[in-house]
Amino acid sequence: MDIIEPHGAGPSNSEQCNDAAPVTPSQYLSFRLGGLEYALDFAKVQELRPLNTLERFASEGEIVNGVAASRGMIMPIVDMRIAFGPRPPVHDPATDVIILKLSDSVMGMVVDGVTDIVTLSEQQIRPIPGAGAGQAVDYLLGTANVDGRRLILVDIDKLMSISDKAEQRRAA
Repeated sequence: MDIIEPHGAGPSNSEQCNDAAPVTPSQYLSFRLGGLEYALDFAKVQELRPLNTLERFASEGEIVNGVAASRGMIMPIVDMRIAFGPRPPVHDPATDVIILKLSDSVMGMVVDGVTDIVTLSEQQIRPIPGAGAGQAVDYLLGTANVDGRRLILVDIDKLMSISDKAEQRRAA
């Protein structure tokens, strides 16, 4: 799969920061999931692959969609279409796997499709309305509007560690 070239979505002149320290824009990979568009830190992306090109083996679970091999690395595949929506997933040619290099592992994340790479400054990111500190949505970083599209930004390390925390709570 070809990676889409980033396009300029930087701050306009009216959005420039008056702080002494310059604000460095960050790149985010946007993807579709259950009719919404999300984005994650592009630095966490190792590779993009169509779902049908992965060599998958092991049994499939409800959310963990088995285990796959990519470039000699074996990793779990998490089907976010099931985790984020009530509908059964439909595999089509646009179904993509984002292979992530997280802080403690490598894993694949199945999404409806990858849409873009966008550059955002801190000023473009707005907090999630009604989301306070310590709530279950601590993996949501905020929202941003890019070219008329609303993106929901996620902290992918926190999102993927939710199941680990639930297992730890059950064990305690």
